[in-house]
Order: sequence, then C-alpha cells, then structure tokens
Amino acid sequence: MYKIGVMTKLSVNINKIATLRNARGGNIPDLLKVAQDCERFGAQGITVHPRPDERHIRYRDVFDLKPLVTTEFNIEGYPSKAFIDLVITVKPDQVTLVPDPPDAITSNAGWDTLKNESFLKEVIGKFKQNGIRTSIFIDPDVNMIRNAVKTGTDRVELYTESYAKKYSLDKEFAIRPFIDAAIVGNESGLGLNAGHDLNLENLNYFFKNIPGLLEVSIGHALISDALWFGLENTIQLYLRQLQ
Repeated sequence: MYKIGVMTKLSVNINKIATLRNARGGNIPDLLKVAQDCERFGAQGITVHPRPDERHIRYRDVFDLKPLVTTEFNIEGYPSKAFIDLVITVKPDQVTLVPDPPDAITSNAGWDTLKNESFLKEVIGKFKQNGIRTSIFIDPDVNMIRNAVKTGTDRVELYTESYAKKYSLDKEFAIRPFIDAAIVGNESGLGLNAGHDLNLENLNYFFKNIPGLLEVSIGHALISDALWFGLENTIQLYLRQLQ
C-alpha cells in the first residue's frame, strides 16, 4: 500500500438533489436543508456544479448556500466569464475547474494542461488574487500532472471514471495510472483530490492506494445509495471507506 498519513475529506456533491427539486418546481427537496444535513451527518464539504442552463444547481443556490456551509464549500464549473464572476463574488473555499462544454451531461474528460496552459494560468491567477484555492479536473496522465504546476493551481482532481469502469475487472490494473499520477503530483507539490463514479464498492481501495489524497467529491452514487440506506447512514458508510 502507498497510503501516507493524511486525512481524506468527503465532499458531498448535491447536484442530484437540485435535479430532483427542479423536476417538480417548488422547493422539495429543500436543497439548503440537505446541505446542512449532510454536514450534520459528517460530510466535511459541500460541492455544487452550476451549469449555464441551471438544469440542477442554480446560480441563486450558490449565493444561498454560501452563508450556510460551515465545512468546505467547493464550486465546480467551466471557467466562463459568468462562472468566474460568480466564484469571485461568492468566494468559496475552493473552485474546481472542469473543461466541460455547456451541453455536457456530466464531466467526461480532464484538462489538457499543455494546450490550455496559458488560459488556465490566467483564470487561476484571478481566483488566487481573491484568496480562493484552485483545483483542476485532470486525467491520470503524468505529463498533464507535471504541466499542471505551470498553471499555478493548488490542487488537481483526478478524474476517476476509468478506474471505476475497470475496477471490477482488474482493480490493480485500474488503479495503477492513478498511483503513478499521485506520486508525480506529490513530488510536484500539488494537492490531490479525486472524483467521478467513486462509490461504496471501489472507494476504499482507491483511498488505501493513493498517496496524499486530500479530498473526494461524490454525488451521484452517494445520493442514489441514500434512496436505500437513508442520507445519514449513507454518509457514514462513505466516511468509513475513508478510514
């Protein structure tokens, strides 16, 4: 095992709660109460990903959540002008930049830090001027990790879809590129986050094998599990995977 002595935080992505609310209009379920309950049940962070069409998290939600989140508030999104303005106004603890086009159903690739180096450097500079920690969504590619340092980012979030897909077939093979990426990230002085398709089946193995893992952001699987186990029990189950 490669694990070193750091605490890995669980940040709950509440986008799916907003999707459910928006399906009927009104305010059921109450997004703000769910966020507060997640924290009360043990979550160490709340993540939201407002998209331009506001199909789940609305920009208004971000403003409403800011004074209520007492753990760590993480806002994900593509750095359009509107998104940059939102983040600088709200000033969350962390902003996570993803390379999604506006019509993407969900995040499906990491940044090419070679092609987008100057763009990311400019955007990240704006956030850092405002005291906001930055993270960029990235594939487990050691070259992209090394070049991420040049953008000025504080952290990278490892895009774990490929790990989740291959886990049941060969978990050692599935995690190898992530171990390599994490080692390079640690050596480069980058903080390490991770997210996408992590769940109760594959999370503990990932946690135990990734050195310096600071945070995992989990939404879809966690909210789905809550339909069976309840939100409080589900958050506790995920927290146990990070012990």
